[in-house]
Amino acid sequence: MSDPSLAHRSGDWLSLGPAARLVGVDPDTLRRWADDGRIAAYLTPGGHRRFERRALDRLVAARRAGGPRPLASLGATSERLTQAYRRSYARPATPAHPMPDVGEPEREAFRREGRQLVDALLAFLDADGPAARAEAEADAGRLTDHLATRLAGSGTSLTESVALFVAARRPFLAELGAIARKRKLDSARLSSLYDEASGLLDRLLLRLVRAHQEGAG
Repeated sequence: MSDPSLAHRSGDWLSLGPAARLVGVDPDTLRRWADDGRIAAYLTPGGHRRFERRALDRLVAARRAGGPRPLASLGATSERLTQAYRRSYARPATPAHPMPDVGEPEREAFRREGRQLVDALLAFLDADGPAARAEAEADAGRLTDHLATRLAGSGTSLTESVALFVAARRPFLAELGAIARKRKLDSARLSSLYDEASGLLDRLLLRLVRAHQEGAG
């Protein structure tokens, strides 16, 4: 961390949330970058991080100039991830890998909305800037709300729904890892992808719980 006296020098200083939105990453990712020394920050007496606006602008410019290739160009397409889900769900159901007890038309609806959610997750990870990222997360949130309402309406309990969602995130993250290894992605990019994907999936899980409780109420 930089010396706290930096706070008294010229320049705008942003807290973690606004700084993360400016850069277009999750707050946890920016916090880790600061801890790793990738961007300067200082701690307030209360223990909160502050980031200099000029340093953030330089980071944004560098990311745009030499930004990472889109995930689709690395092979992380919705089609490939859908195949990963098919392989996963082809295995016998277990308590850790539940499936809703519904008819085939309803199962197809779950699959269709699952593919749409994968598309939203990829759009979030590939978003160019905070606005596009917020839009992708909003799309993912709406799909998650609808999924939770469907699950509640089908009689799937909240515990089963949470287990289903947690099981469904594994193929997504596992496939990202497989693609990263195949394409020899650098460890920093892979770590950033995992942080950002996991953070979004955690937020979506909270939405699923709330929407399921409302749908079952």
